[in-house]
Amino acid sequence: MTEHPLSLVCSDCLAVNRVPGNRLNDRPICGKCQTPLLPANPVELTDRSFGKFVSRSDVPVLVDFWASWCGPCRMMAPSFAEAAADLSPRFILAKLDTDAAAQTAAQFSLSGIPTIILFHRGSEIARQTGALNTAQILQFARSNAPPS
Repeated sequence: MTEHPLSLVCSDCLAVNRVPGNRLNDRPICGKCQTPLLPANPVELTDRSFGKFVSRSDVPVLVDFWASWCGPCRMMAPSFAEAAADLSPRFILAKLDTDAAAQTAAQFSLSGIPTIILFHRGSEIARQTGALNTAQILQFARSNAPPS
């Protein structure tokens, strides 16, 4: 990785932090609230946090659009969490509850859930609908990763 600073948005306070690219493996924390900026677990996004978190992060963000009543979504949750640990710090994995954040979910014309969408600097790069196992999530993220 480069020394060029990257912007990382804190999932807790939404502060934008600048971190040298070659320090991503050092477990950077938010300068404002001390929350880890590259967690090994998926972060929970809301209507309020989604836009800033996805658009201001220089690290690709893979979002799982899900709902609590969706069996395949619940089945995929452990695989998504496992993938988060494997993909950090190259990716940030996040979850958006489509019922609690219906306004945000509606913007993406989802054909079904679960759907994962990979974003880079706010732009959608790729999407996949349907439950995936850990290996499939890893393959999806790595094969669609933007150039570093």
